[in-house]
Order: sequence, then C-alpha cells, then structure tokens
Amino acid sequence: MLIKASAGGGGKGMRIVERPADLADAIAGAKREALASFGDDRVLIERYLTQPRHIEIQVFADMHGNAVSLFERDCSIQRRHQKVVEEAPAPGMDPERRQRMSEAALAAVHAVGYVGAGTVEFIAEGGDFWFMEMNTRLQVEHPVTEMITGLDLVEWQLRVAAGEPLPLRQDEIPLHGHAIEARIYAEDPDRDFLPSIGTLVHLRQPAGNAGGSRRYRRAPRRCDHAILRPDDRQVDCSWARSRSSGSEDGDSA
Repeated sequence: MLIKASAGGGGKGMRIVERPADLADAIAGAKREALASFGDDRVLIERYLTQPRHIEIQVFADMHGNAVSLFERDCSIQRRHQKVVEEAPAPGMDPERRQRMSEAALAAVHAVGYVGAGTVEFIAEGGDFWFMEMNTRLQVEHPVTEMITGLDLVEWQLRVAAGEPLPLRQDEIPLHGHAIEARIYAEDPDRDFLPSIGTLVHLRQPAGNAGGSRRYRRAPRRCDHAILRPDDRQVDCSWARSRSSGSEDGDSA
C-alpha cells in the first residue's frame, strides 16, 4: 500500500509499505514529514500501483450548469514525483476510454457545483483508473491543451468569471495534432540530479519544426541564475501534427 500526505504532494510525506510489520513505522514517518512540509500530519492510505500512468482531464464549467472536458494530458514521466514531461492527447488513449474518464471527471465537477477551470487527476493501470485529486486552477501544463484544441483557456476563465456561458459545447471542441511540454530543471548530475542553484552560462533555444510550433514559458536568459527555488524551471512546449514529429522536436530542445 501507499501512505501519503493529504495536504500536499511532490513525494513529501509518502511511504511505500510492502509488509504489515512495516506499517506503523511508515505511518509515523509519513506523518512527521507531512507535518514538517505542510503543517498538517494527516495522511491517506491507498493501493500502491507498480506500473501506473498519471492521466488528468482538463475541465471547464460555467455559472449556468454547463461543463465540458477539454480532453486529457499524460503526466506519467516524472522525477521524484515531480512532473517532467506532459503531453496531450495521452499516448494509446482510445475514444471509449477517453469518454469514460471524461465522464468521471465531469461527474466530480457536477457533484460539487464547480465553476471555472480545473484539472481532475487520475492514476491508471491497465484498463482501470482511480480518482486522485482535483486541482482547482489552470496548471503549468495547460498550454498543451491549448495547442491541441486551439483555445485560449485564460480567456475562457475570464469569460466564465464575468458570468458568460462556456464558449463551446462538448461536441464543438476540436482535437488536432499532438503537443508535448518539457520542464527543464536545474539539477546537479553529480548528486543524483538533485535540484541545484547556479548561473546559466549558455543558452540556445531551438527553432520550431516544419509545420509545428513552439512556445516558451519562464525562459531564462544567459547569465541568469539558473534556479532560485527547487521548483523553478524553464518550460518548453511544442506542437506537431503527430506524436512522432512532436517527440523529435522535443528531442532537439
């Protein structure tokens, strides 16, 4: 089983328990770390999956009872429980599974009367999936959703906040191409790639691929401090007509 802090993430306050004899010590350790990290020692106990995928659904809801899914993002490539690569749509996602996961996400939205942008996160293994949490905001990885739908989600937020209905119905939301976002962290390879501070002495940003597009967020400049906090990063997003083209473009970055 897996023990994890209820008040936060990023791997803090998390313990894997494989034997009943280890449970008490694991709970005590998780509670100590959770209290130190989040000021709250409450923990959750859930099933531990050995080959999980982290798949999340971007949702939007307005004040008039309308809610839509803007499809999924796959955030399974992580280091120390921190997302490194996000892509949309999720590799291997078939229409039937996309519909099931979208329906589950929208059920959560309607159950709490949610309004605005949100992300319903699931953990999946095989053909099954389980609810993890809901982030009640736009996330760092929302640009990949914008790139495959052609929609401005910040504009949608403002329109919803102003009391307008959602701009599109579910059957009007397009899905085209494939988008990949990479978070480029400052890390020390001599210390097992732990987060590190330093000065960025060289930076060359690649050109976009033929027929595709690229956008940067929080891109540093030469001689900038590479990292000021452990979660600082450059974010590189690319869109292409297919996943293989987008992956090649991401490799060039």
